[in-house]
Amino acid sequence: MSKFRILYVASEINPFLETSAVADFVRKLPQAMQERGMEIRILVPRFGLINERKNRLHEVVRLSGINISVGDEEKPLVIKVASIPNAKLQVYFIDNEDYFHRKSVFVDKENNFYADNDERAIFFCKGVLETVKKLGWAPDIVHCNDWMTSLIPLYLKTTYKNDPIFQNTKSIFTIYNNAFSHQFDADLLDKVKMMDIDDSMLENLKTADFAGFIKTGAEYADAVIRAEEEGHEGLNDLVTEIEKLKKVDTIEKDDNFLDSYYNLYNELVG
Repeated sequence: MSKFRILYVASEINPFLETSAVADFVRKLPQAMQERGMEIRILVPRFGLINERKNRLHEVVRLSGINISVGDEEKPLVIKVASIPNAKLQVYFIDNEDYFHRKSVFVDKENNFYADNDERAIFFCKGVLETVKKLGWAPDIVHCNDWMTSLIPLYLKTTYKNDPIFQNTKSIFTIYNNAFSHQFDADLLDKVKMMDIDDSMLENLKTADFAGFIKTGAEYADAVIRAEEEGHEGLNDLVTEIEKLKKVDTIEKDDNFLDSYYNLYNELVG
């Protein structure tokens, strides 16, 4: 099998932050693939709960300094990096003072969902792709995990499809049981839009909710995986709805777990 490049994108990763099953998955799978000869990069948001001093994060000046547009605003992108202890893996952190310096992830102290979580997701997804461009590192596969990464498959199939870095890139979208009930404002579609994206491509996102993000990620990804965990009824219904249009695989956490992903990556790259 040829050695190829896999970019993992997620909202969290052990040991820096763990609020859901995503963190553990994105900690173990990249290392296992690296041990099988793959070249790996990992990008996550630098949420305010991550202790920079304790985890030895430092800014990568040559990658920072880009402005990312979210709606009518432009926000500066700061890139930080740290190494995972006892693993030869580096993690890049997407940072911005307005979006990621709060001491919580998606909800405030009163457990209210942040109204600008849509903007944080848009900034993160765009920031990931721009950072990879600056790295000059062309991924064969971008493996996106959870709703916050769901716009990346869309952007790869539209705005970035002719970019030399991404023109041969395939994407995988993994669905997790991290649903929320919040509905975003009506201007969500305008904020999501980039070059080569019109309203017809954002039909699934018109609901401006969790299901809209998940459907959009599934629609544009080259492969869709459901994380093997118990889902509530709403998530089960959502996956059933997606399956009418697209195959959704479940990769069981058994002895063949790593082989299954290894084989999936090889099938996608072809």
